[in-house]
Amino acid sequence: MHAIRKTLIACATVAMCCVGCKSTALGGAQNTPSGSAPSNHAPVGGGANAPLARSRLAPSQVGTVPPNLHCHMGGNDPKSYRPDASCTPGAVQDSVTQANIDSTICTTGYTTKIRPATSATDKIKHALYTAYGVPDNTKSELDHLVSLELGGSNDTANLWPEPGTLPNPKDSVENALHKAVCAHKVTLAAAQQAIATNWTTALAVTGAGK
Repeated sequence: MHAIRKTLIACATVAMCCVGCKSTALGGAQNTPSGSAPSNHAPVGGGANAPLARSRLAPSQVGTVPPNLHCHMGGNDPKSYRPDASCTPGAVQDSVTQANIDSTICTTGYTTKIRPATSATDKIKHALYTAYGVPDNTKSELDHLVSLELGGSNDTANLWPEPGTLPNPKDSVENALHKAVCAHKVTLAAAQQAIATNWTTALAVTGAGK
């Protein structure tokens, strides 16, 4: 009986201590209570049943890759390769919203302005390739899961090594979603969530492929 009482007291103490605790996701994304302002990131409805973080990284920044990261590629060919949701859940740029798409992602030259320099991505490229077990000399690209033209972020939580030659099958999906969003046929959030969850089904899910 004494042992049970001690266990209950210990459990109650842990529960009280954990009130208000926050969890931290890959790439520094931090879950915040609904309605609170984001610091570096704030959660929105996300891909792969996980929060899709909103990032405030400057265009020239890409963040850092967590140490000892081990990721597993989904699929078995360029038409089905998908990133590990636990390593690359996706992240979107906080400054891009449905209200301002006509002056941001739907303007000519937007992606050129926010794409990080090669010198910046080279610093984290090897670490991400190693995490995914992809040799550096593999035909591939360091891809944004949520593309820049859909308001994707340069955060490492949104970057993964996509094997295959260029252009790859995912590029046409990104372009079709971008066209649909800018034509106001698909909402920005719907497109972002669909491509982060599974880019191979994103057109069917959003109806952008019709």
